[in-house]
Amino acid sequence: MKKLFLATVGLIALSVAPALAADLPAKVYTKAPAIVPPPIYNWSGFYIGINGGGGSSRECWNLNTFAGVAVVPSAGEGCHNATGGLVGGQIGYRWQSYNIGGAGNSIVFGVEAQGDWADFKGSNTSTFFGPLLTNQTKIDAIGLFTGQVGYAFSNVLVYVKGGAAVTDNRYNSAFTGGGVFNSASETRWGGTVGAGIEFGFAPNWSVGVEYDHLFMGSNSVVFPQSAIAVTRTDTIKQDVDMGTVRINYTFGGPVVARY
Repeated sequence: MKKLFLATVGLIALSVAPALAADLPAKVYTKAPAIVPPPIYNWSGFYIGINGGGGSSRECWNLNTFAGVAVVPSAGEGCHNATGGLVGGQIGYRWQSYNIGGAGNSIVFGVEAQGDWADFKGSNTSTFFGPLLTNQTKIDAIGLFTGQVGYAFSNVLVYVKGGAAVTDNRYNSAFTGGGVFNSASETRWGGTVGAGIEFGFAPNWSVGVEYDHLFMGSNSVVFPQSAIAVTRTDTIKQDVDMGTVRINYTFGGPVVARY
């Protein structure tokens, strides 16, 4: 009797199972989605931007002639730092080389022109003329014309730069109590090296920081004769350090697909 009961239950289970299986939804087989690599930032193209910051210029004066008479050996008049702020803009072009290791990292080359209005000022009491005269320097403008080479980690660019630099300078010798004794101005050319890092934070937009050192050398500056001053010549040595924050807009696509 027990065996008959178990056999009956087994038959019922076998007959019900196919019916239940028929009521279950069919298993759907789907193809795994393709893995699409994220896009990489594209640094290629023309760009234009603005910058602002500050800096310092080391100015060392040496007197060579006074009232047409040579001063031999030249007499040191001391040094001072002309410091202040600057603001301006830059325009350039970059092109990005092939990917390295397929990871979106690549070498970036570029050329750039930068121009800034500056307000660097400094002075010192002349060590030759004593407390009678104070020598003053003012830098009104700075220009850079450089080539760049950098390495891009997608939207992060690290670069170095180098090229030519130009400064617009004004020099005064002033009576310590007030009033200009004589003055001169010059446009000086030299060289520059620098480095920076830039971040692409939105389509076509990037922000960065940059440091530049300007090797402006030594120039002979002639102070002309005036109603109250005799002519004189000073050799003035100049070096400039400047740091800027930069915002650029690049024309063209900010990203490229990676396969």
